[in-house]
Amino acid sequence: MKNIVILISGGGSNMAAIVKTAQQENWAQRHGARVAAVLSNKADAQGLVLARAQGIATEVLDHKPFESREAFDAALAAAIDRYEPALVVLAGFMRILSSGFVAHYAGRLVNIHPSLLPAFTGLHTHQRAIDAGCRFAGCTVHQVTAELDLGPIVDQAVVPVLPGDTADTLAARVLTQEHVMYPRAVRALLQTL
Repeated sequence: MKNIVILISGGGSNMAAIVKTAQQENWAQRHGARVAAVLSNKADAQGLVLARAQGIATEVLDHKPFESREAFDAALAAAIDRYEPALVVLAGFMRILSSGFVAHYAGRLVNIHPSLLPAFTGLHTHQRAIDAGCRFAGCTVHQVTAELDLGPIVDQAVVPVLPGDTADTLAARVLTQEHVMYPRAVRALLQTL
């Protein structure tokens, strides 16, 4: 079985979309894959409640007590590795990962970013797209590398920037596409493993 481990920090809407698609499309039977666990660095992450309701194992590993990013990442990798992941999926996991962590999961670590990479890496992507006068925005699933938001692109979805858009209205429209594209990208990656 190809185990998928999903990392979240908040509501987990992309995680929920992946779990729902995996169930609806019977990934266990069709692809020999399952969402084995959802891990979070925040105990109050609402996505943990959603995962538990689906019978998925959950774990919390708070980053605050650790002396360094590397120490936290080492403990996080140990927790993830207990599930023998074929794929580690970042779904709103709001931590920059150390190069050692990224190297440990090279080729098996993916993230979703709310812009059409390589444009607008980092934060505040929707406002930056509006400020730049972009006619289109979107989201990107990419493999994670040591360079923030610059790994090989797996999939993208495009949405128009509409007159009068705010960062919030654009973000909401992009998020609906994330929920379609991220499960599709994960499914495509599973077929290559």
